[in-house]
Amino acid sequence: MTVPLVQPLPTQASQKLRASIDEVTADEHRLPGVVFAAANKNGKLLFAHASGKRGIDTTEPMTLNSIFWIASCTKLITAIAALQLVEQGKLHLDDADEAEKLCPELKAVKILKGFEDDNSSKPVWQEKKNRITLRMCLSHTAGFGYSFFNNEIRRLGLPAGVDEFSAQFEDVLKVPITFEPSTDWRYGTSLDWAGIMVERASGLSLDQYFKQHVFEPLGVANASFFPTSEMRSNLAYMHQRNTDGKIIGREHLNYRPINAEPKEQASMFCSGGGGLYTKPTEYLKILSALLNHGTSAETSKQILKPETVDLLFSNQIPNMPNFGRVPIAGAKPSLSNPIPELYPQPHDQPQGWAFAGINTIYPSFTGRGKDGIHWAGLANLFWWVDREKGVAGMIASQILPFNDVELGGLWVASESAIYQALAET
Repeated sequence: MTVPLVQPLPTQASQKLRASIDEVTADEHRLPGVVFAAANKNGKLLFAHASGKRGIDTTEPMTLNSIFWIASCTKLITAIAALQLVEQGKLHLDDADEAEKLCPELKAVKILKGFEDDNSSKPVWQEKKNRITLRMCLSHTAGFGYSFFNNEIRRLGLPAGVDEFSAQFEDVLKVPITFEPSTDWRYGTSLDWAGIMVERASGLSLDQYFKQHVFEPLGVANASFFPTSEMRSNLAYMHQRNTDGKIIGREHLNYRPINAEPKEQASMFCSGGGGLYTKPTEYLKILSALLNHGTSAETSKQILKPETVDLLFSNQIPNMPNFGRVPIAGAKPSLSNPIPELYPQPHDQPQGWAFAGINTIYPSFTGRGKDGIHWAGLANLFWWVDREKGVAGMIASQILPFNDVELGGLWVASESAIYQALAET
């Protein structure tokens, strides 16, 4: 497909959008600080603005150099890495033998069917019939979930609990599948398993692989599972919104890698599902390359072939057009609010899931074109890629729980403002 080349926002539209973002962060209990940016396929910023403070307990301003834990926004890069190895013939999407050879742990995975009764802590297990493949892991059809989105997985971990952000591989192993692989969709730790396959097929840690094969070719700096001292000095603070709507500061969930010494890093798990730290304008370099059919217009380096970018964005679950309308539980209220549906569109319009994220198929109410792709990070970050209209963008905060009303509203308003301004030029 031909992706149009769009130009930066006119001055007046840019000033208006900055003012609307600043209005929200003027009240720190709405949003303490946020970064919003959008770019075109040539990597040129259409708009970029940092607003508010780096944290509610500091006077330091949020800047475009602020570093964010991007959580599940990591998944896109893991999918890119896996598809690079598919291009090279080192991984195969539908080869269960290969998946089990690389990850023999997958052989023993069982289906959590529930518990003996409402008062029992004894789980009911069932042997799986279908074997897990890379495609299932990339498309969230393997059956793995998250304890904060699934009450039964949360219950399974009690009384100690399940911690998907411990930077320990052993904790990934504790997360079960919840249905027969390939028969349903559930968001969870599947991309962690895809990341493990990348590591074992390449002989590199995921941190090393990303740097060598994604970040360096695209000129992406300040992106790592293990923040450097410079990155730590610009790290945005994490926050919690209490039930009364007030914001308080809190510790980062994925805190162990932040201060880890090099000798400690070697034994830590690089979570392909949610472990990266970076800044939004760096992440946009990746999104811009995808807009440009897999090649950076700035460095002229290719990270994926055009046909592989098409695959990355293609709907993997056409038989589940309403998957995103199945409510997702807020099983751990401190980490996520309930999610009634993933993205509001008329219910007669099917939606899809690509390796990269949700495929909205039909044009969005924000002005986004057809077959738009977007996804999110637990600390209320969202990105999107619109190949029809040539726009990619990201909004980033560090607030828990997920599905924050203020951040979600600002994302919709800011994305809409981008499209409105472009339509008027």
